[in-house]
Amino acid sequence: MPSLKDMRVRIAATKATQKITKAMQMVAASKLRRATAVAEASRPYAERMERVLANIAASVGGNPGAPRLLAGTGSDQSHLLLVCTGERGLCGPFNSAIVRLARERANSLLADGKEVKFLCVGRKGFDQLKRQFEDRIIETIDLRAVRQIRFEHASTIGHKVIALFAAGQFDVCTLFFSRFRSVIAQVPTAQQLVPAVISTAAAGDGAVYEYEPDEEDILAELLPRNISVQIFRALLENAASFYGAQMTAMDNATRNAGDMIRKQTLIYNRTRQAMITKELIEIISGAEAL
Repeated sequence: MPSLKDMRVRIAATKATQKITKAMQMVAASKLRRATAVAEASRPYAERMERVLANIAASVGGNPGAPRLLAGTGSDQSHLLLVCTGERGLCGPFNSAIVRLARERANSLLADGKEVKFLCVGRKGFDQLKRQFEDRIIETIDLRAVRQIRFEHASTIGHKVIALFAAGQFDVCTLFFSRFRSVIAQVPTAQQLVPAVISTAAAGDGAVYEYEPDEEDILAELLPRNISVQIFRALLENAASFYGAQMTAMDNATRNAGDMIRKQTLIYNRTRQAMITKELIEIISGAEAL
């Protein structure tokens, strides 16, 4: 049985841990507000970009001169999974949920005889995926030194994806990230980037527009930009989801530390009372023996 000194040390250590988790919760809460505002501000632009592309792509249709980023290579044998996760932990299941979705997709593709490659954005995703797919990870992009996500960071990643596609490294590219819904709800999401998936619902009211220059020239400019825009949106959604998950995780940790402190204090008081009672009994017994 631990001594009273050991119990006091354990209680003091738990209180110190509680102070740390409480501080991390407050920091995450303060950063969450800005991250959420930025993520929500990025959604209308990305959605509008999708509608414009859908309208232009509807007029191009099955045109043999359509850009390869829209029409694809005509095959789906090789897949690139672009997995965006956080650079730090202590955020509950945030990173593992994204990796789980990507791992399930990879295992499904491999079972169908497809070739799978990974491009990891974030150290935590790489650390988890390398246990099973280390030989399939072609590159890891580390953003630990980035204090605030900007479009140029997403543009750099987008250019890497386009370069790999132009070199024939893959036929289909899918982006994995966590869409922010609320502080307690982050939704792991898979979004196909290449070839671009154009939904009929995003095409609008079916109105006919005349474009200058031609649709092919506009698509050649917008499709690469759309990849960077969608990656930028995913990184911003990830940032908001990370702070939301960290805030929730640190709040739970703080509550658990409080429960542990109460239990440890109760055990300490009971043990101390038992020792005092034992000493009193020994003193009384000794006095009676005299």
